[in-house]
Amino acid sequence: MKEITVLELKKLIDEKKDFQLIDVREEYEFDEANINGELIPMGDIMDNIDKISKDKQVVVHCRSGKRSATVINALEAQHAFTNLYNLKGGILAYIDEVGL
Repeated sequence: MKEITVLELKKLIDEKKDFQLIDVREEYEFDEANINGELIPMGDIMDNIDKISKDKQVVVHCRSGKRSATVINALEAQHAFTNLYNLKGGILAYIDEVGL
């Protein structure tokens, strides 16, 4: 599985690169703190395959990186995605290293 660090993600954001950011946490977690990703909770991801780009880099994140890794493994295995990147350390690492 491909990973991206929080500093690499921050660079993508700062440089306004064309990529998709998906947050697979629950809505209450998203409401507490988010980095402007598209909220598709882990339990809903398979019903929302059409919302995930296959044409550009897609960064998937959760709280710590575990749920997003599970989602990426499932998407790669079941739907042949090849453009997914797990945010290493999740939003906790982002908050710790970059801030909100």
